[in-house]
Amino acid sequence: MGLLTFKGGIHPNDGKSLAKDQPITEVLPQGDLVYPLSQHIGAPAIAAVKKGDHVLKGQKIADAGGFVSAPVYASVSGTVKALEKHFNPTGSNVDCIVIENDGEYKEAEAAPVKPLSEMTRDEILTRIGDAGIVGMGGAGFPTRVKLSPKEPDKIEYIIANCAECEPYITADYRRMLENTEELVSGMRVILSMFEHAQGIFGVEDNKKDCIEKLQEAIKDEPRMKVCALQTKYPQGAERQLIYALTKRAINSTMLPADAGCIVDNVETLIGIHNAVINGRPLTERIVTVSGDAVEKPGNFKVLLGTNHRELIEAAGGFKREPEKLISGGPMMGFAMITLDAPVTKTSSAILAFQEDIVAKAMSTPCINCGRCVEVCPSRIIPSRLADYAERHDEETFTAQNGLECVECGSCSYVCPAKRPLKQSIGSMRKIALANKKKK
Repeated sequence: MGLLTFKGGIHPNDGKSLAKDQPITEVLPQGDLVYPLSQHIGAPAIAAVKKGDHVLKGQKIADAGGFVSAPVYASVSGTVKALEKHFNPTGSNVDCIVIENDGEYKEAEAAPVKPLSEMTRDEILTRIGDAGIVGMGGAGFPTRVKLSPKEPDKIEYIIANCAECEPYITADYRRMLENTEELVSGMRVILSMFEHAQGIFGVEDNKKDCIEKLQEAIKDEPRMKVCALQTKYPQGAERQLIYALTKRAINSTMLPADAGCIVDNVETLIGIHNAVINGRPLTERIVTVSGDAVEKPGNFKVLLGTNHRELIEAAGGFKREPEKLISGGPMMGFAMITLDAPVTKTSSAILAFQEDIVAKAMSTPCINCGRCVEVCPSRIIPSRLADYAERHDEETFTAQNGLECVECGSCSYVCPAKRPLKQSIGSMRKIALANKKKK
């Protein structure tokens, strides 16, 4: 039987050898901690502290601002220094809580825990929501909302996204090797809420050691299985992952739950374990620091709110001043305008490159080679959609399925004319989606 996959996709240099063999190392912050109130999709959190307040590690400092929102917790003990705007990793100037770290890490009392078998579905959901758990591999959708579909009895698959297909990032890889039991426990928690569902760990076959370790860990779990995926980008994109594992297709008008699926990232599942089994809120995550400009690439356990500059220092600093900084992966991440930005719930990596090859590329007219069509996982025509976008032809863009783009960047990667296809399509897609919501 062949490896599970989807049509399209690319095989970029993965760059994972720089950091994949580096065990997770804990980094304690030296300076102030900065907590953006919006680290998730939905309404920003609402500050629950004021300047001068003393807080403990694990204390709630911001309440959820609505149903689709998530609270924020202090990751250190110290004093609230300010409520002011700071840049986040994507370059937006957002409302933040600044805490002066006292270096003592005194902890607030953990939430009381009881055996999973004695907890109701509502109790589990409340614990996950109260802990501030969000999707930590991408956009940051509040996990409590994701685990509350309208028809829970119709959920057939709980999918652990263990693909980690973005080049250079190895945080999930290290988690799978070093925190296998916690990952399986997170899956066990979710399965306890969906009695008709099966748990699937979808792992790319370039991580054979992870596949073996997970298979050993679930040998006594009849409702779980590990599936090997073909190593290809964007194998970890939600729609492509669902199709590869279940052969069920979803489009831009659907949610995974409409196809009987729920998908969660490795880091999110471990966060669920910590929240439900240990009573701990979300205050930390694993971040990969890599790229050819980094002296000692590695994987670091980081307290949320830590300055990215401190992460670079933990990785030995720069070999030389980089031309390009990226938050996340090189395919779907964001160019950083400054290192003085905090680690947030969705910060999977910081990459530093000696040369900015994208900025130096010269774009030329389309030669109609069709390569973008061949690799597009959404089976649309990127070259034409980019033309519609550049002409601001929203009507034709939408009619030609522009909203089905997952903005993976495969088209831009293979384009011999170096056209910024993803950027053009992504900009028009955002405009079209915003206008669609107004109707």
